[in-house]
Amino acid sequence: MLYDVVDIQKILPHRFPFLLVDRINELKAGEYIEGYKNVSISEPVFQGHFPDHPVYPGVMIIEGMAQAGGVLAFKSIDNIDQKDIENKVVYFMSIDKAKFRTPVTPGDKLIYKINVIKHKGKVWQLDAKAYVDDKLAAEAQLKAMIVDK
Repeated sequence: MLYDVVDIQKILPHRFPFLLVDRINELKAGEYIEGYKNVSISEPVFQGHFPDHPVYPGVMIIEGMAQAGGVLAFKSIDNIDQKDIENKVVYFMSIDKAKFRTPVTPGDKLIYKINVIKHKGKVWQLDAKAYVDDKLAAEAQLKAMIVDK
């Protein structure tokens, strides 16, 4: 484990119930990150999606992949300290080629694998995939930008 949830909260501004990354296992600056989220029935989203058939929403999977990508972007910046990170945020620019392959349900461990397609200045283009038990659950190409708060 590289970063636990406490470390992640020092990097991302997200908090419960919208912090969707529990751990970061691997990170190669400027290239790749792998992290995960344990999906629990106690999450508020399951009150309405769906009460008798809980399915983790695809939009939450996309957001979790984006948050992992945000960690990658911040940890790939040379010479950035904690104070600088606290004054910046990662904004979505686009979501392309999103596909949902299999439902994610309570009890699943959702593994995020994010690769950098291109990085120029403040803009990051990412190939994002989410797996459950080595089975592809979702994928998308994400574009984001690091900006001042």
